[in-house]
Amino acid sequence: MHPALSVIFFTTASGAGFALLILLGLGAPLSLLPTSQSFGLAALATAVVLAAGGLTSSAFHLGRPERAWRAFSQWRSSWLSREGVFSVLTFLPTAVFGIGWVFFGAMTGLVVLCGILAAGLAAATIYCTGMIYASLKPIHQWHNSWVVPNYFALGLASGFLVLHFLIRLWTVRPSGFALLTLIVVLTAWWIKERYWRFIDTTSGRSTVASATLLGSRGSVHMLEAPHTEENYLLKEMGFRIARKHRLRLRRVARLAGFGAPALLTLLASLLGGVVAIISAGLAVASAALGVVVERWLFFAEARHTVTLYYGAETV
Repeated sequence: MHPALSVIFFTTASGAGFALLILLGLGAPLSLLPTSQSFGLAALATAVVLAAGGLTSSAFHLGRPERAWRAFSQWRSSWLSREGVFSVLTFLPTAVFGIGWVFFGAMTGLVVLCGILAAGLAAATIYCTGMIYASLKPIHQWHNSWVVPNYFALGLASGFLVLHFLIRLWTVRPSGFALLTLIVVLTAWWIKERYWRFIDTTSGRSTVASATLLGSRGSVHMLEAPHTEENYLLKEMGFRIARKHRLRLRRVARLAGFGAPALLTLLASLLGGVVAIISAGLAVASAALGVVVERWLFFAEARHTVTLYYGAETV
């Protein structure tokens, strides 16, 4: 599939933003995070900017962005519509939670309830984002059981890294949080590796023979391509990436997205002061680069069944 930059930014930024809302909505009421109002303002503002910025960027991938509001009406059948509905609903309890925490320093009653509700709606939003792709049966690299866990894992890893950095700015030695962040990052790495192994060792059920319904007559091969020039289908759904580039980019994603953040987080847990803050900040920057590369590969490696009509043997 064609890796559009707007969708790449959407899936990375909004995933980190909504994951950060999950952590804030659950962590603050349980007194697992700094309770200062300034921390609440910084953390919630970061989460909202990432989530809202990612959602806004997704509209630029539409042919008619001014009609994006119509997607909300198809929530009964469309995961894209459900994602839009849940994302908007998430900001309502988040607003109450943020006002109570930042302006009144309250963390009881309605404020706590709204924090938990915001966390639940944010989790539902991430799930719907993953299901947008996991529900597409013609794309084998997306229609599998690893896609949704991968979205959750990457989002949570990004959210934990951002929150770890913010906590370092308010707390000299956050007890146990660095270790928890490290575990989440390594778990996300393991899930990503399992996903890559799955798409490398399996292929879709459709073949040229099944797609053309000519399999009963013997071996089926394409004589020539249907078009002499690239068309919309090939541009959007027949994007190809060379094997050597794919492997090289996977190494970049492994190093920048998981290896370096894990090492920097471990370093921050062993040290303190300014060095730990810098390490946590570099972990966020490295993860941002790695996740963008990973997300680009997620789209570039996907092959649509329609490419069977253009010479592909399998998908």
